[in-house]
Amino acid sequence: MALNLDQIRTLAERVAASHGLDIVEVEYEGNPKQRLLRVFIEKNAEERARLAAAPPEDSPLPAGISVEHLSGVTHDDCTAFSRDFGTVLDIEDLAPDSEYTLEVSSPGLERRLTTLADFRRFTGSLVKLQTFQAVTGNRHWRGRLTAVGDTAITLDLSAVKQTGKAAKKATAQTIEIQLANIEKANLVPEF
Repeated sequence: MALNLDQIRTLAERVAASHGLDIVEVEYEGNPKQRLLRVFIEKNAEERARLAAAPPEDSPLPAGISVEHLSGVTHDDCTAFSRDFGTVLDIEDLAPDSEYTLEVSSPGLERRLTTLADFRRFTGSLVKLQTFQAVTGNRHWRGRLTAVGDTAITLDLSAVKQTGKAAKKATAQTIEIQLANIEKANLVPEF
């Protein structure tokens, strides 16, 4: 029986909801002897709003860092979710006949952007991305995400110094990239 990541993600979302968390991503990798099920979690929108509303002296956030850029997840959150999710995962037998290691963590400061909602949430942030097909002769871009439409995003290239081919190809201050052409995208931390 093959592993069904959609079923595992659905189960993870149920368990996460009971902890005030959201699932960012689920990955399964490795060979038959060493398999790794990795789950990235973050506080749900209500919990992030509560953290953002905390008085500055009680806030767990460093000065100048928006709660939207952090997952808000603590070690205790990861431990509790891992314990409950691992138990339910074994009971549901969604990873049959396989030994695996369950790893639970936050998506990190360089979190991957995969959905339209991710791009919308992080509008205004610095991002780096790679495209499937070259856009104006380049596949690698860094810039500030200034606009997100239903099918494309706009990057402000003047927000960061371009290097390599991007520096040579970037004559415009902004570039529009189709969402379907984005192979991978990540946030760039700003301090």
